[in-house]
Amino acid sequence: MTHLSRIRSALWALRVAGIGLVFLFAAGAAAVEPNERLADPALEARARAIGAELRCLVCQNESIDESGADLAHDIRTLVRKRLTAGDSNEAAVQAVVDRYGSFVLLRPPVERSTWVLWYGPAAMVVIGLIGAAVWLRGAVRLETPRPLTDEEKRHLQQMVRDDPA
Repeated sequence: MTHLSRIRSALWALRVAGIGLVFLFAAGAAAVEPNERLADPALEARARAIGAELRCLVCQNESIDESGADLAHDIRTLVRKRLTAGDSNEAAVQAVVDRYGSFVLLRPPVERSTWVLWYGPAAMVVIGLIGAAVWLRGAVRLETPRPLTDEEKRHLQQMVRDDPA
């Protein structure tokens, strides 16, 4: 295989990967159905911005705009109704939180019920470091040997005398 054919193969692979990425990202954008979209582009942009902040309660790792689940559709519809009624973005989000709880937020607020989410990973790292330090400290510590008692010395001498080798 010549150098030029290797470059062509690499470029072909990059094109295929690029096309795959386009389809991957386009799939998420297709979750919002055409009949859900608002006629006013400004309101639709606000709805999309809010939808990117809200979690699909079925999928849990996707925003409601990325999810095709029925519950995500219901939440998208609720957000659009609230915006059409004149609510601010914050009021529309609060209406969803009031109905579904703060778990619906992709970035939940720091409050007592979410401390585990916010501080749990750091606490686990600190606990792991402390445990490793304690373990290493115990592994490094060497015991100083105690001197033999008189009886142990006699027993050792007896063993050396009785040794046939």
